[in-house]
Amino acid sequence: MLEAIGLSRSDDLSKAVLLHPCDLTIAPADRLVITGPSGAGKSVLMRALALLDRPSGELRWHGKPVARSHVPAYRSAVAYVRQRPALFDGKVEDNLRVPFGLHIHRHRTYDRAAALDYLSTAGRQSAFLEQRADDLSGGEQQLVALVRTLLLAPTMLLLDEPTASLDPQTVLAVEAMIDHWARHTPHTALAWVTHDLAQARRVGNRFATLRAGVLSLSGPPESPAS
Repeated sequence: MLEAIGLSRSDDLSKAVLLHPCDLTIAPADRLVITGPSGAGKSVLMRALALLDRPSGELRWHGKPVARSHVPAYRSAVAYVRQRPALFDGKVEDNLRVPFGLHIHRHRTYDRAAALDYLSTAGRQSAFLEQRADDLSGGEQQLVALVRTLLLAPTMLLLDEPTASLDPQTVLAVEAMIDHWARHTPHTALAWVTHDLAQARRVGNRFATLRAGVLSLSGPPESPAS
């Protein structure tokens, strides 16, 4: 699905290398988990894969280089989910409807039943759609942002620590929601950045580490010694 060739990133001002050149392939059904210490370049890699910054190297989507004119369509298929979501004033359902008014999603229709289906995996009922966005907890805001993304039917998720700082129950709810998407959407894949090694083992089937901007494939994280 997605192939990075010699992908790298340097700071625009200092020219310091943030991500050393790396090659990476993500195929259908891959659940790639990326771990590493803070400041190692994990978010830099995810933003580069999402083409939110201007990386060096090449990205290929289904075997073809992503041309500048195709970036909006690429970002529609390859959805970047950051740790701290941005919600708008209004109700939860208002927030879920927002993307469907954008030109890039003009061919899609908001599906209330699908929204409720996703929310049910996180233990939320239809009344949740009527809650005000500014009354939600941080974890609930993350759930709303994730549902909003999933309703747009991406085929790849780039998850940049989506459960950091959430309570354990909400962490499991987010994992269940993403698993529901993966099981019910054909030919999907994801890359998931996490510091939680137990989570990495739960959600991943491929693993990589980033240290000082150097990406390397690895085995599953080991359980801490008892």
